[in-house]
Amino acid sequence: MPIFPLSGALLLPGGQLPLNIFEPRYIAMIDDALRGDRLVGMIQPCLGDEHDCLTASLCRVGCAGRLTQVAETGDGRYLITLTGVARFCIRNELPMHSGYRHGEVCFEEFLEDFEPRQGEEEIDRPALVKAFRTYLSAHDLEADWESVDRASNVGLLTALCMMSPWGPAEKQALLEAPDHKSRAETLIAIAELSLAGGDGESPVH
Repeated sequence: MPIFPLSGALLLPGGQLPLNIFEPRYIAMIDDALRGDRLVGMIQPCLGDEHDCLTASLCRVGCAGRLTQVAETGDGRYLITLTGVARFCIRNELPMHSGYRHGEVCFEEFLEDFEPRQGEEEIDRPALVKAFRTYLSAHDLEADWESVDRASNVGLLTALCMMSPWGPAEKQALLEAPDHKSRAETLIAIAELSLAGGDGESPVH
Protein backbone atom coordinates (compact mmCIF):
# COMPACT_ATOMS: atom_id res chain seq x y z
CA MET A 1 0.00 0.00 0.00
CA PRO A 2 1.22 3.53 -0.69
CA ILE A 3 2.07 5.22 2.63
CA PHE A 4 1.45 8.92 3.22
CA PRO A 5 3.20 10.02 6.43
CA LEU A 6 1.64 13.23 7.71
CA SER A 7 2.08 14.52 11.24
CA GLY A 8 -1.11 15.74 12.90
CA ALA A 9 -3.45 14.13 10.36
CA LEU A 10 -6.13 11.80 11.66
CA LEU A 11 -8.18 9.50 9.45
CA LEU A 12 -10.63 7.12 11.11
CA PRO A 13 -12.76 4.36 9.55
CA GLY A 14 -15.81 6.01 8.02
CA GLY A 15 -14.34 9.49 8.31
CA GLN A 16 -13.54 11.80 5.42
CA LEU A 17 -10.20 13.59 5.18
CA PRO A 18 -9.76 16.35 2.56
CA LEU A 19 -6.19 16.89 1.37
CA ASN A 20 -4.44 19.32 -0.95
CA ILE A 21 -1.81 17.33 -2.86
CA PHE A 22 0.94 19.42 -4.45
CA GLU A 23 4.30 17.68 -3.95
CA PRO A 24 5.37 15.76 -7.10
CA ARG A 25 5.96 12.49 -5.21
CA TYR A 26 2.45 12.55 -3.74
CA ILE A 27 0.90 13.53 -7.06
CA ALA A 28 2.60 10.38 -8.42
CA MET A 29 1.18 8.42 -5.47
CA ILE A 30 -2.36 9.57 -6.27
CA ASP A 31 -1.87 8.77 -9.96
CA ASP A 32 -0.73 5.24 -9.05
CA ALA A 33 -3.57 4.76 -6.55
CA LEU A 34 -6.12 5.79 -9.18
CA ARG A 35 -4.74 3.14 -11.52
CA GLY A 36 -4.96 0.53 -8.76
CA ASP A 37 -7.27 -0.09 -5.81
CA ARG A 38 -7.56 3.62 -4.89
CA LEU A 39 -6.20 2.98 -1.39
CA VAL A 40 -3.69 5.17 0.45
CA GLY A 41 -2.35 4.48 3.93
CA MET A 42 -2.38 7.55 6.18
CA ILE A 43 0.05 7.32 9.07
CA GLN A 44 1.93 9.66 11.37
CA PRO A 45 5.70 9.78 11.74
CA CYS A 46 6.78 8.65 15.20
CA LEU A 47 6.30 11.42 17.71
CA GLY A 48 9.41 13.56 17.83
CA ASP A 49 10.65 12.22 14.48
CA GLU A 50 8.67 14.44 12.11
CA HIS A 51 11.70 16.21 10.62
CA ASP A 52 11.67 14.33 7.31
CA CYS A 53 8.67 12.26 6.25
CA LEU A 54 10.83 10.39 3.74
CA THR A 55 13.10 8.94 6.41
CA ALA A 56 11.22 9.28 9.71
CA SER A 57 10.22 6.21 11.67
CA LEU A 58 6.50 5.58 11.46
CA CYS A 59 3.88 5.00 14.12
CA ARG A 60 2.72 1.41 14.50
CA VAL A 61 -0.89 2.05 13.45
CA GLY A 62 -2.32 3.95 10.48
CA CYS A 63 -5.61 3.99 8.58
CA ALA A 64 -6.27 3.02 4.98
CA GLY A 65 -8.35 5.52 3.04
CA ARG A 66 -10.11 5.10 -0.28
CA LEU A 67 -9.98 7.90 -2.82
CA THR A 68 -13.64 8.91 -3.05
CA GLN A 69 -13.23 12.42 -4.51
CA VAL A 70 -10.48 13.65 -6.81
CA ALA A 71 -10.32 17.03 -8.54
CA GLU A 72 -7.47 18.45 -10.58
CA THR A 73 -6.61 22.12 -10.32
CA GLY A 74 -5.26 24.36 -13.05
CA ASP A 75 -1.86 24.58 -11.37
CA GLY A 76 -1.17 20.83 -11.22
CA ARG A 77 -2.50 20.03 -7.75
CA TYR A 78 -5.02 17.40 -6.66
CA LEU A 79 -7.82 18.18 -4.23
CA ILE A 80 -8.80 14.80 -2.84
CA THR A 81 -10.98 13.24 -0.17
CA LEU A 82 -9.97 10.01 1.51
CA THR A 83 -12.72 7.98 3.17
CA GLY A 84 -11.41 5.81 5.99
CA VAL A 85 -11.74 2.06 5.46
CA ALA A 86 -9.86 0.31 8.27
CA ARG A 87 -6.81 0.68 10.48
CA PHE A 88 -3.67 -1.30 9.76
CA CYS A 89 -0.26 -2.14 11.17
CA ILE A 90 2.86 -1.96 9.02
CA ARG A 91 4.63 -5.30 8.81
CA ASN A 92 7.49 -4.21 6.56
CA GLU A 93 8.42 -1.09 4.71
CA LEU A 94 9.11 -1.78 1.03
CA PRO A 95 11.55 -0.02 -1.31
CA MET A 96 10.50 3.51 -2.23
CA HIS A 97 8.73 3.87 -5.57
CA SER A 98 8.25 7.11 -7.55
CA GLY A 99 9.59 9.05 -4.58
CA TYR A 100 7.00 7.92 -2.03
CA ARG A 101 6.94 5.23 0.64
CA HIS A 102 5.27 1.81 0.49
CA GLY A 103 4.45 -0.68 3.20
CA GLU A 104 3.31 -4.26 3.58
CA VAL A 105 0.34 -3.85 5.90
CA CYS A 106 -1.97 -6.12 7.86
CA PHE A 107 -5.55 -5.50 9.00
CA GLU A 108 -6.01 -8.57 11.23
CA GLU A 109 -5.86 -6.57 14.47
CA PHE A 110 -8.68 -4.29 13.30
CA LEU A 111 -11.22 -6.52 11.57
CA GLU A 112 -14.02 -4.85 13.55
CA ASP A 113 -13.37 -1.68 11.50
CA PHE A 114 -15.10 -3.41 8.58
CA GLU A 115 -18.32 -3.38 10.68
CA PRO A 116 -18.35 0.34 11.48
CA ARG A 117 -21.54 0.46 13.56
CA GLN A 118 -20.58 -2.45 15.79
CA GLY A 119 -20.57 -1.40 19.46
CA GLU A 120 -21.88 2.13 18.86
CA GLU A 121 -24.61 1.66 21.48
CA GLU A 122 -21.85 1.60 24.12
CA ILE A 123 -20.85 5.20 23.32
CA ASP A 124 -21.91 7.59 26.10
CA ARG A 125 -23.46 10.13 23.76
CA PRO A 126 -24.64 12.58 26.46
CA ALA A 127 -21.14 12.74 27.95
CA LEU A 128 -19.63 13.19 24.49
CA VAL A 129 -21.99 16.04 23.60
CA LYS A 130 -21.47 17.66 27.00
CA ALA A 131 -17.70 17.65 26.57
CA PHE A 132 -18.10 19.08 23.07
CA ARG A 133 -20.41 21.86 24.29
CA THR A 134 -18.02 22.74 27.11
CA TYR A 135 -15.05 22.89 24.76
CA LEU A 136 -16.93 25.10 22.27
CA SER A 137 -18.12 27.41 25.03
CA ALA A 138 -14.61 27.78 26.46
CA HIS A 139 -13.28 28.81 23.05
CA ASP A 140 -16.26 30.93 21.90
CA LEU A 141 -17.01 28.56 19.04
CA GLU A 142 -20.30 27.53 17.45
CA ALA A 143 -21.55 24.25 16.02
CA ASP A 144 -24.30 23.10 13.68
CA TRP A 145 -26.40 21.44 16.37
CA GLU A 146 -29.01 20.18 13.88
CA SER A 147 -26.28 18.14 12.19
CA VAL A 148 -25.00 16.97 15.58
CA ASP A 149 -28.49 15.78 16.55
CA ARG A 150 -28.92 13.92 13.24
CA ALA A 151 -25.56 12.15 13.39
CA SER A 152 -25.30 8.56 14.52
CA ASN A 153 -23.20 7.86 17.60
CA VAL A 154 -20.30 6.61 15.47
CA GLY A 155 -20.67 9.43 12.94
CA LEU A 156 -20.60 12.04 15.71
CA LEU A 157 -17.64 10.46 17.46
CA THR A 158 -15.65 10.14 14.24
CA ALA A 159 -16.34 13.73 13.22
CA LEU A 160 -15.43 15.13 16.65
CA CYS A 161 -12.18 13.15 16.76
CA MET A 162 -11.11 14.18 13.27
CA MET A 163 -11.93 17.86 13.77
CA SER A 164 -10.24 17.98 17.17
CA PRO A 165 -7.50 20.62 17.42
CA TRP A 166 -5.03 18.59 19.47
CA GLY A 167 -1.57 17.46 18.49
CA PRO A 168 -0.07 14.27 17.06
CA ALA A 169 0.09 12.40 20.39
CA GLU A 170 -3.59 12.93 21.12
CA LYS A 171 -4.61 12.04 17.59
CA GLN A 172 -2.58 8.84 17.68
CA ALA A 173 -4.24 7.91 20.97
CA LEU A 174 -7.66 8.42 19.38
CA LEU A 175 -6.67 6.32 16.37
CA GLU A 176 -5.35 3.45 18.47
CA ALA A 177 -8.30 3.29 20.88
CA PRO A 178 -9.49 -0.32 20.67
CA ASP A 179 -13.22 0.38 20.17
CA HIS A 180 -15.78 3.16 19.90
CA LYS A 181 -16.46 3.26 23.64
CA SER A 182 -12.77 3.62 24.44
CA ARG A 183 -12.31 6.26 21.74
CA ALA A 184 -15.19 8.33 23.12
CA GLU A 185 -13.77 8.05 26.64
CA THR A 186 -10.33 9.07 25.34
CA LEU A 187 -11.76 12.08 23.52
CA ILE A 188 -13.69 13.21 26.60
CA ALA A 189 -10.62 12.79 28.81
CA ILE A 190 -8.42 14.79 26.41
CA ALA A 191 -11.02 17.58 26.24
CA GLU A 192 -11.36 17.73 30.01
CA LEU A 193 -7.61 17.73 30.58
CA SER A 194 -7.15 20.39 27.94
CA LEU A 195 -9.71 22.64 29.61
CA ALA A 196 -8.35 22.00 33.09
CA GLY A 197 -4.65 22.29 32.23
CA GLY A 198 -4.14 25.71 30.74
CA ASP A 199 -0.38 25.23 30.74
CA GLY A 200 0.06 24.46 27.06
CA GLU A 201 1.27 20.92 27.70
CA SER A 202 -0.09 17.97 25.82
CA PRO A 203 -2.56 15.95 27.95
CA VAL A 204 -1.32 12.75 26.30
CA HIS A 205 2.24 11.44 26.76
